[in-house]
Amino acid sequence: MNLHEYQGKYILSKYGVPVPLGIIADTPAAALQAARQIKKEVGVDSFAVKAQIHAGGRGKGGGVKIAKSLNEVEVFAKQILGMTLVTHQTGPVGKEVHKILVEQSIYYPNENGEIDVAEYYMSVLLNRATGKNVIMYSPEGGMDIEKVAAETPHLIFNEEVEPGHGLMGYQARKIAFNLGLSGLAFKNMVKFVSALYTTYVESDAAMLEINPVFKTSDNLILAADCKFNLDDNSLYRQKEFADMRDLSEEDPAEVEAGKFNLNFIKLDGNVGCMVNGAGLAMATMDIIKLSGGEPANFLDVGGTANAETVEAGFRIILKEPSVKAILLNIFGGIVRCDRVAQGVVDAYTKIGDIKIPVIVRLQGTNAIEGKQLIDDSGLKVHSAITLQEAADLVKELV
Repeated sequence: MNLHEYQGKYILSKYGVPVPLGIIADTPAAALQAARQIKKEVGVDSFAVKAQIHAGGRGKGGGVKIAKSLNEVEVFAKQILGMTLVTHQTGPVGKEVHKILVEQSIYYPNENGEIDVAEYYMSVLLNRATGKNVIMYSPEGGMDIEKVAAETPHLIFNEEVEPGHGLMGYQARKIAFNLGLSGLAFKNMVKFVSALYTTYVESDAAMLEINPVFKTSDNLILAADCKFNLDDNSLYRQKEFADMRDLSEEDPAEVEAGKFNLNFIKLDGNVGCMVNGAGLAMATMDIIKLSGGEPANFLDVGGTANAETVEAGFRIILKEPSVKAILLNIFGGIVRCDRVAQGVVDAYTKIGDIKIPVIVRLQGTNAIEGKQLIDDSGLKVHSAITLQEAADLVKELV
């Protein structure tokens, strides 16, 4: 589950990770009021106005502005709220901005009147190859980490954490040292890294990225931005965080699929897929491509497929106008093929006239009975026994 920046920073602060003072707003008037409150609390005269969408690259798309006065906060809020923000992660369609984060400026001078700041990169995630959590960090923050890795790989550092031991003090100090810090900034970075790792573990995060980690002129270490993903499987024990889910930021088809416990991912092709099992789904998408089609989705109805889930799967797939055919490929191991076949018949009856070809391939438990159900229904459904037969039908019909 993805979180907005302001939500991620709330969780970070809860675990002791320093973040800039910020207030969420959904109108220009609320943004102005937020800036006034921030000025009252920390005494700054400039502010960051940041669009809140589930995508990176917001600054390049015009979704992050630095306001040097209260008046500019309101002006920028009017520009950003309601805009369709297009970044390299949103695709050409973009995302509409419904909320903004008004945040204190962190580019302020030290007691000598000097601006002495630095930006670093840091993330925590699971290294699946080793089965250990790893802290990835770099002195080159504030830019695409992929570019840093490609052009200057020696500036990417990794610190793996032994399971059961947690992050050791010497590891946090090593990270601060490799970032070139000393004195108060060094001590604050050690505290920052420790708190960040604690946040990752105790919040059941799947990935936690801070870019940039910011050193202020007076040597504070702050999470200036954050990308926070929670492990969906842990949400049952993270009720407070689960309630932060923003359905407006997610694909409507994927949200609907979730209501029926269907695993659905939208793709850009013309053949809808409905299968039971991730491995079978991958094989089905391969056979569609080999037959000259393009998969329009990944849809796994799971091992407990029934008439209700099959009907829901049909409705979700049919909402996409680019779909020219549907391939239902079921292997009856746990699931019974006759129940799936009944789901196909029920879906036709309830949905009405389905104008695109439907190819049904049933194999396994009660496959013969399932095929008989479909053949006797009188519906315009194309039956197949083998995967090759299904592929040939895809080629012929699409």
